[in-house]
Amino acid sequence: MNHEEKLDYLINYLLTEGGYRDETPSALPEKKRLLRALFNVRPPKPISAEFLRIQDEYLSEVLSKKQIADAKTFSYRDGIAVWRGDITLLKADGIVNAANSRLLGCFAPCHSCIDNAIHTYAGVQLRLECDEIMKAQNFPEPTGQAKITGAYNLPSKYVLHTVGPIVFDGVTDKKRSELKSCYESCLALADEKGLKSLAFCCISTGEFRFPNDEAAKIAVDTVRSYLRRTGSKIKVIFNVFKEIDNELYLKLLR
Repeated sequence: MNHEEKLDYLINYLLTEGGYRDETPSALPEKKRLLRALFNVRPPKPISAEFLRIQDEYLSEVLSKKQIADAKTFSYRDGIAVWRGDITLLKADGIVNAANSRLLGCFAPCHSCIDNAIHTYAGVQLRLECDEIMKAQNFPEPTGQAKITGAYNLPSKYVLHTVGPIVFDGVTDKKRSELKSCYESCLALADEKGLKSLAFCCISTGEFRFPNDEAAKIAVDTVRSYLRRTGSKIKVIFNVFKEIDNELYLKLLR
């Protein structure tokens, strides 16, 4: 199969599996969008080895056409760096996913959140592993803790999943403490597993509405404090996507 034939196979498999009547569009961009949507809505359930083989080949080919950023090449100051870019294109030992309490990824088709992007380009195995974790746990993931999974088809080795606080009517001390706990839990878990580098997204900003400036200050203060207190040698990357966050982190780290 060539690349587009693999794309068609994956779409047709998922349409048939889900009992959808949609027809595969003819334009390549629309096909890619449809595949992402089908990945997003698929519940965690068994899938064929043939599908996984073709999916992994397809996602590997997609990745090979993009520019990968290697965390080893970044410039660190006191063990910390800032990098602006797509976290699904970052080669690091671990990347942090801003998850929800179900820990199964975002089910909204083609949603722009980081949870959606990470699950899309990791492949369906990531949701399956998260489902195993949640079934064993048997209760929603608490805010401020962390879980670790494989990264599958992403350039990173692992994904750390943490649920940040949701802000409704202003930031409270409890919300600040929960956000701080997200960073501490991820760092402790990464050290426990022997990771040498860890990239944080801007946890709880965006969909969870934590103010960007205060979230950035909590992130920087918590990471600095953890590194000093524990003597950890882990390299920490603050991964930012928006210009406002890039400016905030650079200012705080000067």
